[in-house]
Parts: sequence; C-alpha cells; structure tokens
Amino acid sequence: MQKTRLNSTRIRAARRVIDPMFLDTPLYRCEALEPHLGCAVSVKLETANPVRSFKGRGTEVVASQLANDGSRAVVCASAGNLGQALAWSGRGRGLDVTVVASRFATRAKLDRIRALDARLELVDGDHELARERAAAIARHDGIRLVEDSLDIETCEGAATIGLELVDTAPSFDAVLIALGGGALATGVGHVMKTLAPDVEVICVQPLGAPALTRSWRQRRVVTTDSTDTIADGVAGRYPIPAVLDDLLLVADDAVLVREASIIAGMRMLLDQAGLVVEPSAALGVAAILEDRDRFADRHVATIVCGSNVDMDAYHRWVGAPIHKP
Repeated sequence: MQKTRLNSTRIRAARRVIDPMFLDTPLYRCEALEPHLGCAVSVKLETANPVRSFKGRGTEVVASQLANDGSRAVVCASAGNLGQALAWSGRGRGLDVTVVASRFATRAKLDRIRALDARLELVDGDHELARERAAAIARHDGIRLVEDSLDIETCEGAATIGLELVDTAPSFDAVLIALGGGALATGVGHVMKTLAPDVEVICVQPLGAPALTRSWRQRRVVTTDSTDTIADGVAGRYPIPAVLDDLLLVADDAVLVREASIIAGMRMLLDQAGLVVEPSAALGVAAILEDRDRFADRHVATIVCGSNVDMDAYHRWVGAPIHKP
C-alpha cells in the first residue's frame, strides 16, 4: 500500500486498550432484509455498547494515551456521538472532558453527553463552528484537542471493526461504510485493502452533505457552504486534506444517496431487522436501495454505526408502526 497515516501494527495494538465491551460486536447475515434488497446482507452492529455507536473504539485509544501521559483534560467538537464516546472513555480514566456542539444537534445526544459528566458548550451554528470553538478552548487552556478523523487514533480505533470483518467466514463481496469525517471509512478501508483486497470498499454519504464524496471524486478538497440532511452524524462541510489522502488509497467508490432512501433504509432496518438506527447508520441500506442491480446476488456487509436518534424525529421519519389484526 502507498503511504498512509494508518499503521496495521497500531491497529492491532488498539484492540488491547479498547474496553472489550466495544469489541467483537455482533455480525450476522440478516436474511429478512434480503428479499427486499436482492442480495445477501450481513449487518455489523456497532450500537450494542454504552455509547450506542462505533466512536467508543477511537476514544478508548485516545483516552488511554492521555491517561498514560498524565493528561487530565481534553476537548472535542461533536455532532453528538464522538462527544458521548469521549465523555464515557474519559470518565473511566479520570479525565475532564469538554464537548462543544451545535445547539441544533440531536437533543438525545446532547442529553447523553451531560449524563456522562462532560462539560457541554453549545454554539449558535453548525458543526464547523463547533470545531472552531473547540480549537480555541484547547489553545486557551493548553489541553488536548481531539479532532475526529484527523487524529489517527480515531481512525485506527474504528479500523478494529475491519479486523473483525476480515476474520469472519464467508468473506464479503463488498462493504458499505457511512462517510462523514472519514475515520470509519479510512480505518475499515485500510484493513480491508491490506487483508482482503478483493472486497469492494464503498463509501456512502447523503446527497445533502456531499463534501468528502465530491473531494474523493475530484481528488482534491471540495467544501460546501451548507448541508441539508437528516443524517447529522455525517454532515460535514470541510474535508480534512490528510483524511482525503488516506481515503483515496482505500475507497473503491463513493456514492451519494437521497433523503428518501435514507428514511426507507431506517424503516427497513426497523421492520425487517428490529433495529432502531440513526440516519447515518442506514446509509448502506440506502445505497443498495438506489442501485439494486449493482448488488444483485452479491454478499454485502453494512456497518450499522449508530443508534442515537431523537425518537420524536424518528417517528416522524419512519412513521407509526402498522398494527395488523
């Protein structure tokens, strides 16, 4: 593999510092989905943990290093999931955690950050403004700034998911990965291309938040002025150059999906798999729904990356359950 920030030895070492409750998450073939999607679908369930998302894998690596270094404080910007994960990992290691988020972020995510004893600061803007504020706090207080996807620990923690995927049998033809900041896609993609290079790595992003997909397609950083998607966990506007460089090495494709397809994917995961997921976690299913011919008769793995969702909004999107007589 060409030069990348990720390191396979460090990825394997990460498993030794990540709390086991985040590791070896359920992976199973969901046959109930298959008649609706026209392909074999295996689900990697990254929601069965205390923070209900994959982010805990990366924050465990970060918090372990900080504790070993004697650091006592850390700050991050988050749409919600990273903040919860850092709060959880930091609390267990005696760290003072500050999370900066948009006041328009999902309420359930903000409430959970507070419940995990982190200091939560809200900004009147989107996630990019939260990133700026978190960086200012780090400079002023002289503390560690955790930047999701830029900090290699977040990518290599997520990459442990890839180790678990390649250790299974039978192998997959393709893996569908939600694309936001890029930690999940670059981490899992690195492992797949290193250990299972024949598996197609397909990244999926909402049409209303296309910055990193456009950047991947044009092989240069492309920013957007705004985002318009219910998938708040992947709604970035400013791709990180170093992350794009890593993504270009491992992604075979990056696709954009419509909001209607994301909602249909959420509904399908509820009806056919019994899974309540946030919009970002339905991106893989949405990609299959929009291009059934591409995946027909193949075995596809999709990473269900989070289930932190505002239930009022969820019911509006998915609709009330139908009670059959």
